[in-house]
Amino acid sequence: MRLPILFLSDTHLGLDLPSRPRVERPRRGDDLFESFERALEPVTRGEVRVLVHGGDLFFRSRIPAWLAERVFSRLADLADAGVDVFWVPGNHERGGVPRELLLTHPGIRVFDRPRTFVVVRDGLSLALSGFPYAPRVRDGFPALLAATGHDAVEADVRLLCVHQAVEGATVGPVGYVFRSGEDVLRAADVPRGFAAVLSGHIHRSQVLTRGLDGRLLDAPVLFAGSTDRTSFAERFEPKGTFLLEATPGGNPGGTVAWEFRELPVKPMAVAEIDPSCGGAEFASRLSAALRRLEPGSIVQLRLVSEPGPETLPFLRAEALRAAAPPGTTVSVAWPTPRVGRAPRSAPAGTLRTP
Repeated sequence: MRLPILFLSDTHLGLDLPSRPRVERPRRGDDLFESFERALEPVTRGEVRVLVHGGDLFFRSRIPAWLAERVFSRLADLADAGVDVFWVPGNHERGGVPRELLLTHPGIRVFDRPRTFVVVRDGLSLALSGFPYAPRVRDGFPALLAATGHDAVEADVRLLCVHQAVEGATVGPVGYVFRSGEDVLRAADVPRGFAAVLSGHIHRSQVLTRGLDGRLLDAPVLFAGSTDRTSFAERFEPKGTFLLEATPGGNPGGTVAWEFRELPVKPMAVAEIDPSCGGAEFASRLSAALRRLEPGSIVQLRLVSEPGPETLPFLRAEALRAAAPPGTTVSVAWPTPRVGRAPRSAPAGTLRTP
């Protein structure tokens, strides 16, 4: 008996997607929705009938009604087609996401509090235990886990679903390692009896099989990562999902094998430029820098010095859109202000980094 499961997380839907945009331009919000749909393809093709979203489905906790309806309707369509959908509310949506639409659909299970759900597929029983993002998980984990009631349920395969940083997870271009903090889960605290821990929150896809002390963990910790790049710190990271295969036996909680399914996402690039060279020369350098980029790139223009009055017109949003290749999104990172000096405000309409 083998049960395929699709695990994805951190889709951040709604980011840079206003309901009434004042300017027509390429928007990251559209990219995130496209990546979300590509991530769902194993489900829509009928390869997988169990879907787990590890949290940060939305980009923030309070979202407009049209966005909630769009996303919830999509998940409800999958559930109507016979897919078992599970969602762990993350830190971006713990407080104010209107979950009522999902909570009333029998095919969609939400870990809005510590819970354990059991589904039977292809003759295999699968128990998924979990809880929503907990800011003080380090000390609170034993009580949260006990509250799920996981030990009172029988199943062939058991999974723990959370949205937490875990000791040993790495992020960022320099490979920062989570080691401590009240919001960091000790991987060694996860008891035997789970085939794997599925976690959102960390945007870099990775699998932890050993603790910081080098000892083998009782259950591997899988981070699917985000389905698209949401910051320039992620510009070199592949993005995708995990396709899991759950089987009974091997250990008390069953066994899970995994395969990373990479998604095509737009390239990100950082272009440093000195605006102190003067208006015409700056315009020429800017044009040359943008021409060297891959079409459709998400670009951060980093100014290495304070621009003068003759340079500011070239940094306005409309000027950057005209200078950039079609489909390219450009944002501006202004120089860090000197100590004791207030940051200079950007000219009206200038694009800033998210």
